Amino acid sequence: MNHSATILDKAAIERTLTRIAHEILERNKGIEDLCLIGIRSRGDVIARRLAQKIEQIEKVSLPVGIIDITLYRDDISSPQGGQPQVRSTKINFDLNGRKIVLVDDVLFTGRSTRAAIDQIMDFGRPRNIQLAVLIDRGHRELPIRPDYVGKNVPTSRDDDVKVSLSETDGEDKVELMSKAR
Repeated sequence: MNHSATILDKAAIERTLTRIAHEILERNKGIEDLCLIGIRSRGDVIARRLAQKIEQIEKVSLPVGIIDITLYRDDISSPQGGQPQVRSTKINFDLNGRKIVLVDDVLFTGRSTRAAIDQIMDFGRPRNIQLAVLIDRGHRELPIRPDYVGKNVPTSRDDDVKVSLSETDGEDKVELMSKAR
């Protein structure tokens, strides 16, 4: 029997993103040379939301890019055994010398983050890359640590963390899906 529990509701996600936006501004001493890049398919939505919050605070808009890491993954495969679905990457600004905040919904093993960093480095040489995640669920397989965390959620390897966002799923919530043990 499977069990699900809501970790964050709409209001909690909103508060969490507001806090992360302030932390990004504080750590970077403002927005000079700052940009956000979201990992498809929900990190890009979270990056746009963070950019909106930062714009409300600083009254200046930040460049926001989107990357699809499909071809950079080391565990590439599709459920049907065919070709993986690759979607577009959109980075319409120079990354050289920029402070990049890489944004994802859930940090698990670190493999998606590694793939995203590899792809970013193919676009240019940023000053630094910081990592912002809505949920950190642990179980790292690579030495990757987020700079900004919405919520740390202890999980077992068999659990699933499901992030739903209104732009892609019709509602905002984060659920922990636990398998019966």
